Amino acid sequence: RKSLEAIRVRALDLTAQIDAIFHEQLHPALAAAGVEISAWSDLDEAERKVVTRIFETEIFPVLTPLAVDPSHPFPYISNLSVNLGVVLSHWEAGRVEFARVKVPPILPRFIQVGENDRFVPIEQVIAANLGQLFPGMNVLSHHMFRVTRNADLAVEEAEANDLLEAMESVLRFRQRFAAPVRLEVAPETSDHVLALLQHELELGPDDVYVSTSPLGLGALWSLYGLDRPDLKDDPWKPTTQPRLDESSGDIDMFKVLSEGDVLIHHPYESFATSTSAFLAQAAADPDVLAIKQTLYRTWASEDPAIGGEEEIVRHLIEAALSGKQVVVLVELKARFDEEANINWARMLEASGAHVVYGVKGLKTHSKILLVVRREPSGLKRYSHIGTGNYNPKTARIYEDIGILTSDPDIGDDLSRLFNELTGYSGATDFRKILVAPRTLRPRLLERIREEAAKGSDGSIVFKINHLVDPEIIESLYDASSAGCQVQLVVRGVCSLIPGVPGMSENITVRSILGRFLEHSRIYRFGQPSNGAVYYTGSADLMPRNLNGRVEVVVAVTAPSMQARIEEILSIALAEDTTAWVLGPDGTWTRSWTPGGTDLQNAMQERALTRWTT
Repeated sequence: RKSLEAIRVRALDLTAQIDAIFHEQLHPALAAAGVEISAWSDLDEAERKVVTRIFETEIFPVLTPLAVDPSHPFPYISNLSVNLGVVLSHWEAGRVEFARVKVPPILPRFIQVGENDRFVPIEQVIAANLGQLFPGMNVLSHHMFRVTRNADLAVEEAEANDLLEAMESVLRFRQRFAAPVRLEVAPETSDHVLALLQHELELGPDDVYVSTSPLGLGALWSLYGLDRPDLKDDPWKPTTQPRLDESSGDIDMFKVLSEGDVLIHHPYESFATSTSAFLAQAAADPDVLAIKQTLYRTWASEDPAIGGEEEIVRHLIEAALSGKQVVVLVELKARFDEEANINWARMLEASGAHVVYGVKGLKTHSKILLVVRREPSGLKRYSHIGTGNYNPKTARIYEDIGILTSDPDIGDDLSRLFNELTGYSGATDFRKILVAPRTLRPRLLERIREEAAKGSDGSIVFKINHLVDPEIIESLYDASSAGCQVQLVVRGVCSLIPGVPGMSENITVRSILGRFLEHSRIYRFGQPSNGAVYYTGSADLMPRNLNGRVEVVVAVTAPSMQARIEEILSIALAEDTTAWVLGPDGTWTRSWTPGGTDLQNAMQERALTRWTT
């Protein structure tokens, strides 16, 4: 209960911040740039006629008013839908009634007024024309509201005979019966309507949030589609990793990897010409005997049968249809991607691929790919281990690291791991990978203790998404107390408090935000000048990652790849790099130097330099 109370205090503060940013910054800035979001009341008579005509021809036919009375039960309110609660009375009888009108998500949220970049929210257009929806009734008032439903999925894996069918059943339940957990309303919502909504949705006062900005501000993304390049970042076209450059002819991926490992840094270096091209070549190569891969989050077009940009799954299907041994571990429990993953799993099965759905009781979050190829010297294994999903869409906007290698130890490690994931293979020892939930935590703790034992000569650097694991945090405190320098780049949640005398005075924490989501995970132990050890992979430092997921990180041993990783870390940690710095009081302060460095701009420049030289 105390946690929920603390969460509500923070959520109320965030809601107030969101409203302030919309009204005081975003809305005025858009208007100044010629993109105006107007209220219905701001439209003149001619503009109202234009928009009313749009309502009559394009909106009205799609609307479904639903009455609430003894013969019409309170309707189901779908998750995150925007709704109008309408209070009405009969002209003659005078009885007060209530009805609900859902704003159809299939329609544009903002209706364009004329030919300029001026828009009015669709809910205001509907509200202004409620008389057409309720002829013969007196519309007394209308009230905007939005419901958030519980998105947790509880699958009894131990009792399920078929996990895929069980997931489909749970998804159907979530779509229809998930419990409401939040009610968002506009400030003018009457006490009577608020009480009605709380009663019907079985929510209490602490579940209600009042917002002065349009409900569901995610709809503002639709304005990004406007042809206004002057308001957007310059488009970034990823370069090709120089060793994979096809400008002089087709690249033989297997030949390149036989000559040395390749590190790809997304989105600065292309996913299409690296990881995707590697899989495409493997799928088409008659000498490739087997492909094994994990899939956590894929991206599908609206019709998975078409495939859109989901070339990864199409390459796997092509490989299976050509007779190759294809094994795909599809994580059905990837939140909000469950339905897409189920669709891909069925398509892969139909093509002849062996599809498994993970390990009972664990989520498979690792990003691993193994290719087995027949060569004159015998069978050879090629591998990919990454920090990001095999997802062409997010590879363009997430910062991630991928490693392509023909290292026989890594190939053997992944072979053994896939056998554990798909069969009944017992626990095995690995040479170069660390695997959660078995070996990752103890090895990280061991490495931290080793650096702590060096005192002031010790060095620990992590670049991660989240740090909340209590045992890891305590070990970092111990290292700091021993004099070890601990430098952390944490994009998201950080439960460690740096700079506290006697506990964490040797720890610094910074967060870097930008146009790309910082998503890679890097672990460095030791000084670069004295044999530092580097790891990269899928795991963050959270109990769910270390205890409840199959995660893989790999030791980075090639000097050229270590240098690439050190380049990322050195710029991220530089004093003049723009960042948010966490203080001992738990607050974040922006660190900015005139003429300083932007990490992501610097990475773009270096990618272009590598490409051109």
